[in-house]
Amino acid sequence: MMHFVLLGVLEKLGFASLLVQEVAQYARPLLIGFALACVLLQLWVLKQTMPCKQMLKDSRGQLLLATLMLCSSFFMCRAFWPAAQYWLVYSYLAVGMCGVLLVLQPIPGRHSQLLS
Repeated sequence: MMHFVLLGVLEKLGFASLLVQEVAQYARPLLIGFALACVLLQLWVLKQTMPCKQMLKDSRGQLLLATLMLCSSFFMCRAFWPAAQYWLVYSYLAVGMCGVLLVLQPIPGRHSQLLS
């Protein structure tokens, strides 16, 4: 969200499109790196609350692993195949969508408390 707002503001202010593209190319890896750090922290916390087999069956665990793979593929593609701009944008948007879906998930352990 911040990325789209920042780029939109820069375009509204009348900055050159080349400058807006440079900001986007600089900001995307930083945001993906931050998302990767958050995913690793969330995986560690989720691992503390449930065993690995249950974590792989849970939608939170699946979304976190998908996000981990997307973040990793973003950096690998950026390093080894920089001409694949469509994959970089796809990875960026897919990480954002996984983040939205993760926010909509219930808190671990809260579902069992609601049922009892």
